[in-house]
Amino acid sequence: MAELIGGDDAATVAIYAALMYDIISATNSSPQTTEINAGARAGTLMKWVNIGLAQGVLFIGIGMFIERPGKRWRPLLGGGLAGVLLYGQYVHAKRAGLSNGGPPTESYGPPAGVKATWAKGR
Repeated sequence: MAELIGGDDAATVAIYAALMYDIISATNSSPQTTEINAGARAGTLMKWVNIGLAQGVLFIGIGMFIERPGKRWRPLLGGGLAGVLLYGQYVHAKRAGLSNGGPPTESYGPPAGVKATWAKGR
């Protein structure tokens, strides 16, 4: 770990952390999906946004720790700006979806009038 502090390895670690988060975020709900399905899943979607931001803060902290003392602002600026912008997008998507509705891309449960076989009290 000591060889990472102040070395060029800090940039490599940060790049791979960002790559992993980019890959994961590409497989999860986007702000657009959040808006479309906010009526049914707003709480769950925002829970995962908050979990993702907490993980991002962890990586920013690691980046600041392994970065050279005079350059520790770089992970904070990059990660902090990205976190603020992404959080703002998801909050806007949730509000817009809850206020404007629109047809969801998902359906839940059986058609109207049909009780699901897995439902309680069947």
